[in-house]
Amino acid sequence: MLDIGCGAGQTTREAARVAVEGEAIGVDTSSEMLEVARRRSSEAGLRNIAFEQGDAQHHVFPAASFDLCISRFGVMFFADPAAAFANVARAMRPGARLAWMVWQSQERNGWSGAIRQALAPGIAASAQASAPFSLGDPTIAAELLNTAGFVSIDFADVREPVFYGADVDTAFDALVELYLVKDTLARSGEAPDKALQRLHDLLEASMTPEGVLFESRAWIITARRG
Repeated sequence: MLDIGCGAGQTTREAARVAVEGEAIGVDTSSEMLEVARRRSSEAGLRNIAFEQGDAQHHVFPAASFDLCISRFGVMFFADPAAAFANVARAMRPGARLAWMVWQSQERNGWSGAIRQALAPGIAASAQASAPFSLGDPTIAAELLNTAGFVSIDFADVREPVFYGADVDTAFDALVELYLVKDTLARSGEAPDKALQRLHDLLEASMTPEGVLFESRAWIITARRG
C-alpha cells in the first residue's frame, strides 16, 4: 500500500494495522514529518511499515508494485499533476485500487475564504491559496486520472466539518502555524496584531459544544489501474 503525502503517518499506520500480511509505505516531502512518522510507528510496534522522503511527481517507485494507493489531502499540490498521476500509475499493479480524499471547490469550503478574509479583507486569493482545491472539479480530476491510465473513476461527496481545536486558544495556536495564515499575513501589509485579533474573533464565532468547527466539503475519489 502506498500513502502519498503521508505527513506524520497516521493514515499509513492505520493501513499497516489492516494490511497485516502486506506492507504500508508512506511518502512525503518533509523530513521533519517523516521523523515523527517513524518514531510513532516504532512506538506503536508496527513492523510492516516504512517511510520514504520524496515528491511523488518524480519519485522512483518500483514498477507495478502496489495493490492500493491512498492519500488524505496530499495529491492536490503537484506542479505537474498529469506527470505525478502517471508516475503513481506506473507504480501500481493492473487492477490496483486508488482512494484519495481531496477538497471540493474553494466555493464549497467557506473556512478557507473566511480565514483569509479575517486576516486580510479584500485581498484576492493567491495561486498558492487555491492549490488545495485544484482537484475540486470532478471533470478535471477524472480527466487527469483517465489520462494516467485509471478507470472506474468515482466521486463520493463528504460533508464533514473541519475541526481546529477543542477551544478557541487551541484552534488559534494551530492556525497561526499554517501556510494559509502565514502567506495571507505576509501579503496583507497590515499590522499582524489587528489581523490576528480578527482571526481570534472568527474562531470565537465558530466555537461549538464540540469545539471550533467550520463547514467543509470533500471528495473521496476511487478508481482502478487499467
